[in-house]
Amino acid sequence: MARTAPDARPAVLLTRAPALGPLLARGALRSPFRCPRPDAPVPHTRLVLPSARVDLARLAAYERVCGFPTGADALPLTYPHVLGFPLAMRLMSGGGFPLPLLGLVHTSIALTRRTALRATEAYELSVHIAGLTPHRRGTEAVVVTGLRAAGETVWESTSTYLARHRTAGTTGGPGRSAPEAAPPPAAAEWRLPADLGRRYGAASGDRNPIHLHPLTARLFGFPRPIAHGMWTVARCLAAHGVPEAVSVRAAFKAPVLLPGTVVYAADERGRFALRAPGEAADGAAGRVHLEGEVAAPGG
Repeated sequence: MARTAPDARPAVLLTRAPALGPLLARGALRSPFRCPRPDAPVPHTRLVLPSARVDLARLAAYERVCGFPTGADALPLTYPHVLGFPLAMRLMSGGGFPLPLLGLVHTSIALTRRTALRATEAYELSVHIAGLTPHRRGTEAVVVTGLRAAGETVWESTSTYLARHRTAGTTGGPGRSAPEAAPPPAAAEWRLPADLGRRYGAASGDRNPIHLHPLTARLFGFPRPIAHGMWTVARCLAAHGVPEAVSVRAAFKAPVLLPGTVVYAADERGRFALRAPGEAADGAAGRVHLEGEVAAPGG
């Protein structure tokens, strides 16, 4: 494995992961004063936790709620995102971030793991904001999280977060394209309990109010709490299974209301999806919540 060149961004070294609660509160208070636009400057710093370690009890809780096997000395593919989330929230709740944290929507994630990750090992964890991109519904922030061990990048993710606002044109909208391939076939039906958001929030630390209770979800326009997007992709990957070296891309299409029922679909080409049960009048599959694909790194 080739050694990865260090990032040129100035690093801010942390001694511990920041607490999420105060960061979410700070971001909420600053949200009304932010004016999102795709040409706004973003923080150029890279937050680095030089020796990030996994809390094994929280990891076990995460594995249980997401459907991963417990007890093995290996991190699920999605777990480093949980480790990096407090660092990402520190950047996005800070004064230099131009998008409002309230209402920010996680729209996609790309994950690459180059080797198996031991749960008992220490890693250098880093997060930076790669930039902003225009979207037909507003502006997206691109957030990159990485794990390094022995000077090598062993895991990396790129997430996009959308701030909705008025735009002048249709930048980022879908154009004409070839007909889509048939969706992957249904593999299982899952009934999701009302407290799923609270259980995942306790395991991951992401206690966004839209996931927790009906009253707080209604404040943001949802009739009921919604499942965390990262729970949906983690649950699908737990069912699908992935090799040690792997790349995954997933797009979050529509929220999953709790309690509720969803259909997990997958095929031999590595595609997976989460959709609503039933069929439309034309025989098409139900509303799609999540679409993704598992491939070899660089594939």
